[in-house]
Amino acid sequence: MRIITVRDIDSTLESLRSETNKEVKNRVFAIISDVRKRGDKALKAYEKRFNKTTLRSLKVSAPEIKLAYSKVSKDQIRAIKLAKSRLEKSEIAVKNQLRNTSISDDGIRISKVFSPIDSVGCYIPGGKARYPSTVVMSAVPAKVAGVKKIILASPADQKGSIDSLTLVAADICGVDEFYKISGAQAIAALAYGTESIPKVDKIVGPGGVFVTIAKSLLTDVVSIDMIAGPTELAIVADSSADPKLVALDLISQAEHSSDTMCCLITISSKLKDHVLRSLEQRIPTIKRSKIVKESLGKNGFIAICKTEQQMIEFANKLAPEHLEIMTKNPRSTASKITSAGLTLIGKNTPSSASDYLLGSNHILPTNGFGKTRGSLGVLDFVKIQTRIEVSKDTLEGISKYLKTLTDAEGLPNHYEAVRRRL
Repeated sequence: MRIITVRDIDSTLESLRSETNKEVKNRVFAIISDVRKRGDKALKAYEKRFNKTTLRSLKVSAPEIKLAYSKVSKDQIRAIKLAKSRLEKSEIAVKNQLRNTSISDDGIRISKVFSPIDSVGCYIPGGKARYPSTVVMSAVPAKVAGVKKIILASPADQKGSIDSLTLVAADICGVDEFYKISGAQAIAALAYGTESIPKVDKIVGPGGVFVTIAKSLLTDVVSIDMIAGPTELAIVADSSADPKLVALDLISQAEHSSDTMCCLITISSKLKDHVLRSLEQRIPTIKRSKIVKESLGKNGFIAICKTEQQMIEFANKLAPEHLEIMTKNPRSTASKITSAGLTLIGKNTPSSASDYLLGSNHILPTNGFGKTRGSLGVLDFVKIQTRIEVSKDTLEGISKYLKTLTDAEGLPNHYEAVRRRL
């Protein structure tokens, strides 16, 4: 991991940010254009090319889902149901705060009505790992919101099959349709629709660089939740932190893929030394060692700050996806954090637990977007409809000032449309 002595926070963060590779962006654009033009033929060609999978049908069948149940354990099913139950409680609590409201004032009636969006496409990553937990995180809030049609897309293996627990999770969470497609081509298919796959109103879910770029390129065609991926973890810690726990948590997120960003932000050089030593001792013997080593070596860093205030300011400007607080008084430190996808307080709240069973959602903003939003939730699946009605007397009462404003903006026909009614 790189060691960075923080002097100027802005310039330090600027040096850490990587620009989108233009070549990769062009490749994603080409895939999107091809899927839009050739539909299912393009999808099957890309699955064969990228995943070595020959698919007759893109859609997961009912017999496949039934067979999946025979391949998973009772404990796995209980774990999925527990994750679903805990997340449901959080999302229902938020939904219960959404009250339709109306105000009437001086002949004007305005109503605000919360309603679910009609259809959503959820992307579930695959490749070097499987993510049935992401099925729960994406489908449950949509279901709580009342979305009419929930569609999932995820990569199949070389035999053309989806991970059994992923299919079971989808069935438990009430997913309507599941398709075997991956990467940028999956996002394009959900955005435009193909012969087999229906177009959706919104696409949600995390993914690697191809998925992330595809979502950003298609925002003029379909609504998206956020830029969510690759994974990020920052740990704010002082000399009171346990270096072995810090090292384990860095490893836990680094094992996702080689393009994750995991870092330690600290004021303690002693902690830095102990963490590095712990990583050196542990990484050679762990599973997924190659991925962890590449991720931490390429993207990981330890930022050494002068003061606690600088440490907090650095974390807020970094705005990471996950932010763990391991300080002497973690609640006090956490109260000063304003920009993070998810803040995890204290040594007993590891990000790895929040990825599964704490009732929080692990689909979170990356790339600094923690400054403007938090985790995926029921609010991502509802829209606010505004309805307004005005009386003729009220329209006449405001006409003088309306004319003043339309004249000021040089839009006289706005006023004429009102004047005719009077």
